[in-house]
Amino acid sequence: MAQLNIPLEKFGSIRTPFYFYDVALLKETLSEVARLEKAHHFDVHYAVKANVNDRILEIINEAGLGADCVSGNEVSRVIGIGFPSEKVVFAGVGKTDREIETALSHNIFGFNCESIQEVQVINSIALNNNKRANVSIRINPNVDAKTHKHITTGLEENKFGINLTDLDAVLEVIKASKGIDFKGLHFHIGSQVTDMSRFLELCSRINDVSSLLEQKGIEVEHINAGGGLGIDYHDPHKNCIPNFAEYFNVFNKNLKLKPGQKLHFELGRAIVGQCGVLVSRVLYEKAGKKKNFLILDAGMSELMRPALYQAYHLIGNLTSKSMEQNEYDVVGPICETTDSFGQNILLPKSSRGDLFAIYSAGAYGQVLSNRYNLRDVPEVIYSDRI
Repeated sequence: MAQLNIPLEKFGSIRTPFYFYDVALLKETLSEVARLEKAHHFDVHYAVKANVNDRILEIINEAGLGADCVSGNEVSRVIGIGFPSEKVVFAGVGKTDREIETALSHNIFGFNCESIQEVQVINSIALNNNKRANVSIRINPNVDAKTHKHITTGLEENKFGINLTDLDAVLEVIKASKGIDFKGLHFHIGSQVTDMSRFLELCSRINDVSSLLEQKGIEVEHINAGGGLGIDYHDPHKNCIPNFAEYFNVFNKNLKLKPGQKLHFELGRAIVGQCGVLVSRVLYEKAGKKKNFLILDAGMSELMRPALYQAYHLIGNLTSKSMEQNEYDVVGPICETTDSFGQNILLPKSSRGDLFAIYSAGAYGQVLSNRYNLRDVPEVIYSDRI
C-alpha cells in the first residue's frame, strides 16, 4: 500500500521552512497513471501549472507523460527539461503574441483555443512565420464542477472556453484560416473535483458536441477531457494516491469515441499533490483571550492556498510527545490577517521549536510561493537526496 514517508530524524539540521517531496510516492503515483494510460490507450499530459519544480518535471517526463502548459515560459521550461515537443499542449485564455510565436517555434503538438479572436490571431501569426498551427477549440460545457467557486472553469459565466452558441461561428473562422489545422475538442470543468457524477455529466456534453460536429461532416483526431481530479486533503495518509481507475473508467464507459479518435487528459494536482509537504517550525505560542495561537515560520508566502481559497490542509505536529490536546489557530508570520493555515485545530500541546507538517502541498504550493515581506525562498528537500 502506498504511503507518504517523512524521515523526521533527518530534518533536525535543515533550516525551516522547507518543501519536502517524497520521490518514491510521486513515482508510484506516476506508475499507476502510466499503467492505466496504456491499458485504455489514453494520452495523459501533466498540467504544469500545478508544480514547475525542475526535479518534479524531470521525473514526470521520465514516466512518459506529456505536458499541458498555460504560458510561453512553461512551454520553454518543459522543452528544456526534455519533454518531446509532440507531447506539449499550450492552453490558457490569454496567450500573448510572443507566447504563441514561442510555441510555434518549438513545433508543439497544438494549441487549445478559448475564443474566436484567439483562433484568428494564431492563424495570422502562423502565416507570418510560415508555420501551420494545430488547433483544438475549448468548449465551455456549462457543467457545474461542484467545487470552490474560484477554481470552477466550466460554467457559462466563467471566462474560459467558447460557448456552444458560438460553435458555428468559430468553425467558420477555422474553415477560412489557412494557417490552422483543426485537430480536436478541449473541455475542462474545474479543479479539485471529487464527485464522479460531474465527469459523467461532462461525458454527456462531450458526446453531444461530437454528434453536432458529425452532423456537420467534421471529424476531429482527439478529444481532450481536461483534468480536475481531486485529492484527499483530509486524510492524505490513507489516500495518498487518488483513485485513477475510477476516474478513467467514467470516461472509458461513457464517452463515445469515433474509430481512431484519441482521448487526452491533463492531470496536475492528482499527480503531484500528495507527494509534497511544507515543513515549518513553531516560533511562538501566544495565548489570546479566546484563542491560542501557534505562530509558524512558514506563512502565506510559502503556501498561498489557505489565504487564496480558504483551502483546507491537514496540519500535524511532528515532534510533540504530549498526550494533552489543545485547540490552536495555526498562523504564519506575514503582516496580513489572512495569513492563517487553520482555526481551532486540535493538536498535541505544542511548544516553541516543534516541527510541523502541512500536508498535501505538492500542488499549488511551491509554485505559488512568493517573497512578500522580502521573505527568503524556502529550501527544497527530496526524499532520495537527503
